[in-house]
Amino acid sequence: MNTYDLVVIGGGSGGVRAARIAAGHGAKVAICEEFRYGGTCVIRGCVPKKMMVYAAHYHEDFEDSRHYGWNTNVESFDWSRLISNKDTEIDRLNSIYENLLKNAGVEILYGTASLLDANTVKLGDQTLNTEKILIASGGTPFLPEIDGIEHAISSNEVFHLDSQPKSAVVVGGGYIAVEFAGIFNGIGTDTTLVYRGPQILRGFDEDIRSHLATEITKKGIDLRLENNVEKIALDTNGAKVVSFTDGTTKTVDCVLFATGRTPNTEALNLQNANIELGRKGEIKVDKYSRTNVQNIFAVGDVTDRIALTPVATMEGHAFADTFFGNNERFADHTNVPSAVFSQPPIGSVGLSEHDARDKYGNVDTYSSEFKILKHTLTENTERTLMKLIVATDTDVVVGAHMVGPDAAEIMQGIAIAIKAGATKADFDATVGIHPSTAEEFCTMRTKDSK
Repeated sequence: MNTYDLVVIGGGSGGVRAARIAAGHGAKVAICEEFRYGGTCVIRGCVPKKMMVYAAHYHEDFEDSRHYGWNTNVESFDWSRLISNKDTEIDRLNSIYENLLKNAGVEILYGTASLLDANTVKLGDQTLNTEKILIASGGTPFLPEIDGIEHAISSNEVFHLDSQPKSAVVVGGGYIAVEFAGIFNGIGTDTTLVYRGPQILRGFDEDIRSHLATEITKKGIDLRLENNVEKIALDTNGAKVVSFTDGTTKTVDCVLFATGRTPNTEALNLQNANIELGRKGEIKVDKYSRTNVQNIFAVGDVTDRIALTPVATMEGHAFADTFFGNNERFADHTNVPSAVFSQPPIGSVGLSEHDARDKYGNVDTYSSEFKILKHTLTENTERTLMKLIVATDTDVVVGAHMVGPDAAEIMQGIAIAIKAGATKADFDATVGIHPSTAEEFCTMRTKDSK
Protein backbone atom coordinates (compact mmCIF):
# COMPACT_ATOMS: atom_id res chain seq x y z
CA MET A 1 0.00 0.00 0.00
CA ASN A 2 1.30 3.45 -0.99
CA THR A 3 1.22 6.00 1.84
CA TYR A 4 1.08 9.79 1.40
CA ASP A 5 0.54 12.97 3.35
CA LEU A 6 -1.87 14.18 0.65
CA VAL A 7 -3.69 12.60 -2.26
CA VAL A 8 -5.28 15.05 -4.70
CA ILE A 9 -8.13 13.87 -6.93
CA GLY A 10 -8.27 15.99 -10.07
CA GLY A 11 -5.51 17.49 -12.20
CA GLY A 12 -7.06 20.85 -12.98
CA SER A 13 -5.86 24.26 -11.87
CA GLY A 14 -6.95 23.94 -8.24
CA GLY A 15 -5.64 20.44 -7.73
CA VAL A 16 -2.33 21.06 -9.48
CA ARG A 17 -1.66 24.23 -7.50
CA ALA A 18 -2.49 22.54 -4.19
CA ALA A 19 -0.30 19.53 -5.00
CA ARG A 20 2.67 21.67 -6.03
CA ILE A 21 2.52 23.99 -3.05
CA ALA A 22 1.99 21.16 -0.55
CA ALA A 23 4.95 19.27 -2.01
CA GLY A 24 7.00 22.46 -1.83
CA HIS A 25 6.21 22.58 1.88
CA GLY A 26 7.70 19.10 2.25
CA ALA A 27 4.61 16.91 1.99
CA LYS A 28 4.58 13.58 0.19
CA VAL A 29 1.92 14.14 -2.46
CA ALA A 30 0.24 12.09 -5.18
CA ILE A 31 -2.23 13.49 -7.70
CA CYS A 32 -4.76 11.47 -9.72
CA GLU A 33 -6.24 12.47 -13.08
CA GLU A 34 -8.38 10.35 -15.40
CA PHE A 35 -7.79 12.35 -18.60
CA ARG A 36 -5.14 15.05 -19.04
CA TYR A 37 -3.47 17.45 -16.64
CA GLY A 38 -4.65 21.03 -16.94
CA GLY A 39 -8.32 20.44 -16.29
CA THR A 40 -11.35 22.07 -17.87
CA CYS A 41 -9.71 25.47 -18.30
CA VAL A 42 -6.63 24.34 -20.17
CA ILE A 43 -7.97 21.31 -22.04
CA ARG A 44 -11.59 22.10 -22.88
CA GLY A 45 -12.38 25.51 -21.47
CA CYS A 46 -11.11 29.03 -21.13
CA VAL A 47 -7.75 28.65 -22.91
CA PRO A 48 -8.87 26.98 -26.16
CA LYS A 49 -12.08 29.04 -26.04
CA LYS A 50 -10.09 32.29 -25.92
CA MET A 51 -8.06 31.13 -28.93
CA MET A 52 -11.29 30.58 -30.83
CA VAL A 53 -12.56 34.01 -29.76
CA TYR A 54 -9.41 35.56 -31.24
CA ALA A 55 -10.00 33.65 -34.47
CA ALA A 56 -13.61 34.77 -34.69
CA HIS A 57 -12.81 38.44 -34.14
CA TYR A 58 -10.44 38.69 -37.11
CA HIS A 59 -13.29 39.14 -39.58
CA GLU A 60 -14.14 42.50 -37.95
CA ASP A 61 -10.48 43.45 -37.74
CA PHE A 62 -9.98 42.75 -41.44
CA GLU A 63 -13.00 44.85 -42.34
CA ASP A 64 -11.97 47.71 -40.06
CA SER A 65 -8.44 47.66 -41.47
CA ARG A 66 -9.72 48.82 -44.86
CA HIS A 67 -10.63 52.16 -43.34
CA TYR A 68 -7.06 52.50 -42.09
CA GLY A 69 -5.56 52.12 -45.54
CA TRP A 70 -5.07 48.37 -45.79
CA ASN A 71 -6.27 46.56 -48.90
CA THR A 72 -7.32 43.46 -47.06
CA ASN A 73 -8.64 40.49 -49.02
CA VAL A 74 -9.55 37.35 -47.08
CA GLU A 75 -10.53 34.30 -49.09
CA SER A 76 -11.96 31.94 -46.47
CA PHE A 77 -11.76 30.59 -42.95
CA ASP A 78 -10.02 27.24 -42.33
CA TRP A 79 -11.63 25.53 -39.33
CA SER A 80 -9.34 22.49 -39.44
CA ARG A 81 -6.21 24.66 -39.29
CA LEU A 82 -7.51 26.49 -36.23
CA ILE A 83 -8.40 23.25 -34.44
CA SER A 84 -5.04 21.66 -35.32
CA ASN A 85 -3.06 24.67 -34.06
CA LYS A 86 -5.23 24.83 -30.94
CA ASP A 87 -4.59 21.14 -30.22
CA THR A 88 -0.84 21.63 -30.58
CA GLU A 89 -0.89 24.42 -28.02
CA ILE A 90 -3.04 22.41 -25.60
CA ASP A 91 -0.56 19.52 -25.88
CA ARG A 92 2.22 21.95 -24.96
CA LEU A 93 0.31 23.27 -21.95
CA ASN A 94 -0.52 19.74 -20.80
CA SER A 95 3.20 18.92 -20.81
CA ILE A 96 3.97 22.10 -18.86
CA TYR A 97 1.50 21.12 -16.13
CA GLU A 98 3.02 17.65 -15.85
CA ASN A 99 6.54 19.07 -15.68
CA LEU A 100 5.54 21.54 -12.98
CA LEU A 101 4.24 18.67 -10.89
CA LYS A 102 7.29 16.46 -11.52
CA ASN A 103 9.69 19.28 -10.68
CA ALA A 104 7.82 19.88 -7.43
CA GLY A 105 8.22 16.22 -6.48
CA VAL A 106 4.55 15.26 -6.87
CA GLU A 107 3.81 11.67 -7.91
CA ILE A 108 1.64 11.80 -11.06
CA LEU A 109 -0.97 9.07 -11.44
CA TYR A 110 -3.59 8.37 -14.10
CA GLY A 111 -6.98 6.77 -13.66
CA THR A 112 -10.41 7.25 -12.12
CA ALA A 113 -10.03 7.74 -8.40
CA SER A 114 -12.66 6.99 -5.76
CA LEU A 115 -12.82 6.76 -1.99
CA LEU A 116 -12.74 3.50 -0.07
CA ASP A 117 -12.90 5.38 3.22
CA ALA A 118 -11.76 8.69 4.69
CA ASN A 119 -8.08 7.76 4.41
CA THR A 120 -7.99 5.48 1.39
CA VAL A 121 -8.21 6.24 -2.33
CA LYS A 122 -8.72 3.52 -4.92
CA LEU A 123 -7.11 4.09 -8.33
CA GLY A 124 -7.50 1.10 -10.64
CA ASP A 125 -5.77 -1.78 -8.88
CA GLN A 126 -3.81 0.60 -6.64
CA THR A 127 -4.74 1.55 -3.09
CA LEU A 128 -3.44 4.88 -1.79
CA ASN A 129 -3.35 5.45 1.96
CA THR A 130 -3.22 9.12 2.92
CA GLU A 131 -3.45 11.47 5.86
CA LYS A 132 -5.43 14.06 3.89
CA ILE A 133 -7.50 14.00 0.70
CA LEU A 134 -8.20 16.99 -1.52
CA ILE A 135 -11.01 16.62 -4.07
CA ALA A 136 -10.63 18.91 -7.07
CA SER A 137 -12.60 16.96 -9.66
CA GLY A 138 -14.26 19.98 -11.26
CA GLY A 139 -17.56 20.00 -13.09
CA THR A 140 -19.15 18.46 -16.14
CA PRO A 141 -21.60 19.89 -18.71
CA PHE A 142 -25.29 19.47 -17.95
CA LEU A 143 -27.57 18.22 -20.72
CA PRO A 144 -31.34 18.29 -20.16
CA GLU A 145 -33.50 15.22 -20.71
CA ILE A 146 -35.37 16.19 -23.87
CA ASP A 147 -36.35 14.18 -26.90
CA GLY A 148 -33.37 13.99 -29.27
CA ILE A 149 -30.73 15.30 -26.87
CA GLU A 150 -28.34 12.67 -28.29
CA HIS A 151 -28.15 14.82 -31.44
CA ALA A 152 -26.72 17.76 -29.48
CA ILE A 153 -23.20 18.43 -28.23
CA SER A 154 -21.83 20.08 -25.10
CA SER A 155 -18.90 22.45 -24.61
CA ASN A 156 -16.63 19.39 -24.34
CA GLU A 157 -17.26 18.26 -27.91
CA VAL A 158 -17.39 21.68 -29.56
CA PHE A 159 -13.60 21.95 -29.49
CA HIS A 160 -13.26 18.83 -31.63
CA LEU A 161 -15.83 19.23 -34.40
CA ASP A 162 -14.51 17.85 -37.68
CA SER A 163 -15.74 20.85 -39.65
CA GLN A 164 -17.20 24.28 -39.15
CA PRO A 165 -20.99 24.21 -38.87
CA LYS A 166 -22.73 26.29 -41.51
CA SER A 167 -25.55 26.87 -39.03
CA ALA A 168 -25.91 26.37 -35.30
CA VAL A 169 -28.31 26.74 -32.41
CA VAL A 170 -26.63 27.54 -29.10
CA VAL A 171 -28.79 26.92 -26.04
CA GLY A 172 -28.17 28.83 -22.81
CA GLY A 173 -27.66 32.32 -21.50
CA GLY A 174 -24.45 32.08 -19.47
CA TYR A 175 -20.76 32.58 -20.18
CA ILE A 176 -20.25 29.55 -22.39
CA ALA A 177 -23.38 30.00 -24.49
CA VAL A 178 -22.78 33.68 -25.15
CA GLU A 179 -19.10 33.14 -25.93
CA PHE A 180 -19.67 30.29 -28.39
CA ALA A 181 -22.52 32.13 -30.08
CA GLY A 182 -20.00 34.91 -30.71
CA ILE A 183 -17.37 32.46 -31.95
CA PHE A 184 -19.71 30.75 -34.40
CA ASN A 185 -21.13 34.05 -35.63
CA GLY A 186 -17.67 35.54 -36.03
CA ILE A 187 -16.40 32.77 -38.30
CA GLY A 188 -19.48 32.97 -40.51
CA THR A 189 -21.81 30.36 -39.04
CA ASP A 190 -25.49 31.27 -39.10
CA THR A 191 -26.04 31.40 -35.35
CA THR A 192 -29.15 31.34 -33.15
CA LEU A 193 -28.80 31.86 -29.40
CA VAL A 194 -31.85 30.71 -27.43
CA TYR A 195 -32.35 31.27 -23.72
CA ARG A 196 -35.33 30.51 -21.52
CA GLY A 197 -34.90 33.64 -19.37
CA PRO A 198 -35.81 37.28 -20.08
CA GLN A 199 -32.19 38.33 -20.64
CA ILE A 200 -28.77 36.69 -21.08
CA LEU A 201 -26.08 36.55 -18.38
CA ARG A 202 -28.20 36.27 -15.25
CA GLY A 203 -26.37 37.73 -12.25
CA PHE A 204 -24.59 40.47 -14.15
CA ASP A 205 -25.57 44.14 -13.94
CA GLU A 206 -28.82 44.77 -15.83
CA ASP A 207 -27.38 47.59 -17.96
CA ILE A 208 -24.47 45.37 -18.98
CA ARG A 209 -26.79 42.51 -19.91
CA SER A 210 -29.04 44.70 -22.04
CA HIS A 211 -26.15 46.44 -23.75
CA LEU A 212 -24.45 43.19 -24.73
CA ALA A 213 -27.73 41.74 -26.01
CA THR A 214 -28.12 44.76 -28.29
CA GLU A 215 -24.55 44.51 -29.56
CA ILE A 216 -24.57 40.79 -30.37
CA THR A 217 -27.88 41.19 -32.16
CA LYS A 218 -26.38 43.99 -34.25
CA LYS A 219 -23.54 41.63 -35.18
CA GLY A 220 -25.98 39.11 -36.62
CA ILE A 221 -26.75 36.64 -33.82
CA ASP A 222 -30.42 35.63 -33.81
CA LEU A 223 -31.18 36.07 -30.09
CA ARG A 224 -34.36 34.37 -28.91
CA LEU A 225 -35.23 35.12 -25.29
CA GLU A 226 -37.91 33.47 -23.15
CA ASN A 227 -37.70 30.48 -25.45
CA ASN A 228 -36.21 27.02 -25.25
CA VAL A 229 -35.57 23.83 -27.18
CA GLU A 230 -38.39 21.30 -26.90
CA LYS A 231 -36.94 18.51 -29.03
CA ILE A 232 -34.35 17.72 -31.70
CA ALA A 233 -34.92 15.41 -34.66
CA LEU A 234 -32.94 14.48 -37.78
CA ASP A 235 -34.19 15.15 -41.28
CA THR A 236 -33.48 12.84 -44.24
CA ASN A 237 -30.12 14.54 -44.83
CA GLY A 238 -28.97 14.14 -41.24
CA ALA A 239 -29.45 17.80 -40.33
CA LYS A 240 -30.85 18.71 -36.91
CA VAL A 241 -34.43 19.96 -36.84
CA VAL A 242 -34.82 21.97 -33.65
CA SER A 243 -38.32 22.55 -32.28
CA PHE A 244 -38.66 25.50 -29.93
CA THR A 245 -41.22 26.02 -27.17
CA ASP A 246 -42.71 28.97 -29.06
CA GLY A 247 -43.82 26.57 -31.81
CA THR A 248 -41.16 27.49 -34.38
CA THR A 249 -38.48 25.20 -35.83
CA LYS A 250 -35.03 25.65 -37.32
CA THR A 251 -32.86 23.18 -39.24
CA VAL A 252 -29.14 23.44 -38.46
CA ASP A 253 -25.85 21.53 -38.65
CA CYS A 254 -25.05 21.82 -34.94
CA VAL A 255 -26.92 22.15 -31.66
CA LEU A 256 -24.73 23.17 -28.72
CA PHE A 257 -26.14 23.00 -25.21
CA ALA A 258 -24.39 25.30 -22.76
CA THR A 259 -26.97 25.13 -20.01
CA GLY A 260 -24.72 24.94 -17.00
CA ARG A 261 -22.31 22.52 -15.37
CA THR A 262 -22.74 20.11 -12.47
CA PRO A 263 -20.16 19.14 -9.84
CA ASN A 264 -18.21 16.07 -10.88
CA THR A 265 -18.84 13.81 -7.88
CA GLU A 266 -20.81 10.78 -9.09
CA ALA A 267 -17.86 8.39 -9.57
CA LEU A 268 -16.04 9.33 -6.36
CA ASN A 269 -17.99 7.08 -3.97
CA LEU A 270 -18.11 9.91 -1.45
CA GLN A 271 -20.65 8.00 0.61
CA ASN A 272 -17.83 5.71 1.72
CA ALA A 273 -16.46 8.62 3.73
CA ASN A 274 -19.85 10.14 4.61
CA ILE A 275 -19.04 13.42 2.85
CA GLU A 276 -21.93 15.88 2.90
CA LEU A 277 -23.22 17.16 -0.45
CA GLY A 278 -25.48 20.06 -1.40
CA ARG A 279 -28.61 19.84 -3.51
CA LYS A 280 -26.68 20.17 -6.79
CA GLY A 281 -24.28 17.42 -5.80
CA GLU A 282 -21.62 19.92 -4.79
CA ILE A 283 -19.26 19.17 -1.91
CA LYS A 284 -20.06 21.40 1.04
CA VAL A 285 -16.99 23.04 2.59
CA ASP A 286 -16.11 25.73 5.13
CA LYS A 287 -13.96 28.79 4.43
CA TYR A 288 -10.82 26.64 4.70
CA SER A 289 -12.20 24.24 2.04
CA ARG A 290 -12.70 21.53 4.68
CA THR A 291 -15.64 19.13 4.29
CA ASN A 292 -17.65 17.73 7.19
CA VAL A 293 -14.95 15.03 7.38
CA GLN A 294 -11.96 16.42 9.27
CA ASN A 295 -9.19 15.27 6.90
CA ILE A 296 -11.01 15.65 3.54
CA PHE A 297 -11.07 18.92 1.61
CA ALA A 298 -12.39 20.18 -1.73
CA VAL A 299 -11.62 23.14 -3.98
CA GLY A 300 -12.76 24.50 -7.32
CA ASP A 301 -15.91 23.87 -9.34
CA VAL A 302 -16.79 20.70 -7.41
CA THR A 303 -17.69 22.96 -4.46
CA ASP A 304 -19.93 25.23 -6.57
CA ARG A 305 -18.68 28.42 -4.95
CA ILE A 306 -17.27 30.65 -7.72
CA ALA A 307 -16.58 28.55 -10.82
CA LEU A 308 -13.54 30.43 -12.12
CA THR A 309 -10.06 29.03 -12.72
CA PRO A 310 -8.17 31.68 -10.70
CA VAL A 311 -10.56 31.10 -7.80
CA ALA A 312 -9.84 27.35 -7.81
CA THR A 313 -6.12 28.15 -7.92
CA MET A 314 -6.49 30.57 -5.00
CA GLU A 315 -8.42 27.99 -2.98
CA GLY A 316 -5.87 25.27 -3.68
CA HIS A 317 -2.94 27.48 -2.72
CA ALA A 318 -4.62 28.65 0.50
CA PHE A 319 -5.39 25.03 1.44
CA ALA A 320 -1.78 23.93 0.93
CA ASP A 321 -0.35 26.87 2.86
CA THR A 322 -2.77 26.36 5.74
CA PHE A 323 -2.42 22.62 6.24
CA PHE A 324 1.16 22.00 5.06
CA GLY A 325 2.93 25.37 5.21
CA ASN A 326 2.14 26.57 8.73
CA ASN A 327 0.48 29.66 7.22
CA GLU A 328 -3.20 29.66 8.12
CA ARG A 329 -5.31 31.55 5.58
CA PHE A 330 -8.39 31.14 3.44
CA ALA A 331 -9.47 32.18 -0.04
CA ASP A 332 -11.29 35.52 -0.08
CA HIS A 333 -14.30 35.31 -2.39
CA THR A 334 -15.26 38.98 -2.20
CA ASN A 335 -14.74 41.33 -5.16
CA VAL A 336 -13.57 38.59 -7.50
CA PRO A 337 -13.24 40.06 -11.02
CA SER A 338 -14.51 38.16 -14.03
CA ALA A 339 -14.79 38.46 -17.79
CA VAL A 340 -17.06 37.12 -20.47
CA PHE A 341 -15.23 36.79 -23.77
CA SER A 342 -18.27 37.65 -25.79
CA GLN A 343 -18.00 39.97 -28.77
CA PRO A 344 -17.72 42.64 -27.46
CA PRO A 345 -16.34 41.29 -24.17
CA ILE A 346 -17.48 42.05 -20.63
CA GLY A 347 -15.32 42.87 -17.61
CA SER A 348 -16.87 43.05 -14.16
CA VAL A 349 -15.87 43.35 -10.51
CA GLY A 350 -17.89 43.95 -7.38
CA LEU A 351 -21.64 44.31 -7.10
CA SER A 352 -24.28 44.87 -9.73
CA GLU A 353 -26.46 47.92 -9.22
CA HIS A 354 -29.32 45.72 -8.02
CA ASP A 355 -27.18 43.92 -5.44
CA ALA A 356 -25.52 47.16 -4.35
CA ARG A 357 -28.91 48.75 -3.64
CA ASP A 358 -29.93 45.67 -1.67
CA LYS A 359 -26.76 45.83 0.42
CA TYR A 360 -26.19 49.56 0.86
CA GLY A 361 -29.56 51.15 0.21
CA ASN A 362 -28.29 54.43 -1.21
CA VAL A 363 -25.97 54.14 -4.19
CA ASP A 364 -24.93 56.47 -6.99
CA THR A 365 -24.20 55.21 -10.48
CA TYR A 366 -22.05 56.72 -13.19
CA SER A 367 -22.08 55.42 -16.74
CA SER A 368 -20.78 56.31 -20.17
CA GLU A 369 -21.71 54.86 -23.55
CA PHE A 370 -19.65 55.77 -26.61
CA LYS A 371 -17.91 54.62 -29.78
CA ILE A 372 -14.23 53.96 -29.10
CA LEU A 373 -11.60 55.90 -31.03
CA LYS A 374 -10.56 52.87 -33.09
CA HIS A 375 -14.02 52.65 -34.62
CA THR A 376 -14.42 56.32 -35.50
CA LEU A 377 -12.77 55.86 -38.92
CA THR A 378 -14.71 52.69 -39.67
CA GLU A 379 -18.28 51.67 -40.34
CA ASN A 380 -18.29 49.56 -37.18
CA THR A 381 -21.35 50.54 -35.10
CA GLU A 382 -20.22 48.80 -31.90
CA ARG A 383 -20.60 50.91 -28.76
CA THR A 384 -18.82 50.55 -25.43
CA LEU A 385 -20.52 50.88 -22.04
CA MET A 386 -18.69 51.61 -18.78
CA LYS A 387 -20.32 51.87 -15.36
CA LEU A 388 -19.33 52.59 -11.76
CA ILE A 389 -21.48 51.94 -8.70
CA VAL A 390 -20.72 53.96 -5.57
CA ALA A 391 -22.02 53.56 -2.02
CA THR A 392 -23.42 57.03 -1.31
CA ASP A 393 -22.65 57.13 2.42
CA THR A 394 -18.96 56.17 2.10
CA ASP A 395 -18.08 57.18 -1.50
CA VAL A 396 -16.51 53.69 -1.90
CA VAL A 397 -16.72 52.21 -5.39
CA VAL A 398 -18.51 48.88 -4.87
CA GLY A 399 -18.93 47.82 -8.50
CA ALA A 400 -17.34 48.43 -11.89
CA HIS A 401 -18.59 47.00 -15.17
CA MET A 402 -17.71 47.33 -18.83
CA VAL A 403 -18.77 46.06 -22.23
CA GLY A 404 -16.25 46.77 -24.95
CA PRO A 405 -12.85 45.91 -26.44
CA ASP A 406 -10.15 44.98 -23.93
CA ALA A 407 -12.70 44.88 -21.10
CA ALA A 408 -10.86 42.07 -19.29
CA GLU A 409 -7.48 43.80 -19.54
CA ILE A 410 -8.90 47.09 -18.28
CA MET A 411 -10.96 45.52 -15.49
CA GLN A 412 -7.98 43.71 -13.98
CA GLY A 413 -6.47 47.06 -12.96
CA ILE A 414 -9.82 48.43 -11.80
CA ALA A 415 -10.26 45.29 -9.68
CA ILE A 416 -7.10 46.09 -7.71
CA ALA A 417 -8.48 49.52 -6.88
CA ILE A 418 -11.84 48.14 -5.77
CA LYS A 419 -10.20 45.35 -3.74
CA ALA A 420 -8.18 48.07 -2.00
CA GLY A 421 -11.35 50.03 -1.15
CA ALA A 422 -10.89 52.97 -3.52
CA THR A 423 -13.44 55.77 -3.40
CA LYS A 424 -15.00 57.67 -6.27
CA ALA A 425 -12.80 60.60 -5.20
CA ASP A 426 -9.75 58.35 -5.74
CA PHE A 427 -10.96 57.52 -9.26
CA ASP A 428 -11.59 61.22 -9.96
CA ALA A 429 -8.12 62.18 -8.70
CA THR A 430 -6.40 59.65 -10.97
CA VAL A 431 -5.06 61.04 -14.24
CA GLY A 432 -6.34 59.11 -17.23
CA ILE A 433 -4.13 57.75 -19.99
CA HIS A 434 -5.07 59.61 -23.15
CA PRO A 435 -6.26 58.64 -25.67
CA SER A 436 -7.49 55.35 -24.25
CA THR A 437 -10.78 53.70 -23.48
CA ALA A 438 -9.73 53.00 -19.88
CA GLU A 439 -9.43 56.70 -19.05
CA GLU A 440 -13.22 56.95 -19.05
CA PHE A 441 -13.23 55.31 -15.61
CA CYS A 442 -11.38 58.39 -14.35
CA THR A 443 -13.53 61.03 -16.06
CA MET A 444 -17.13 60.11 -15.25
CA ARG A 445 -18.42 63.00 -13.11
CA THR A 446 -22.16 63.16 -13.68
CA LYS A 447 -24.40 60.85 -11.70
CA ASP A 448 -26.97 58.85 -13.60
CA SER A 449 -30.51 60.13 -13.13
CA LYS A 450 -32.29 57.10 -11.71
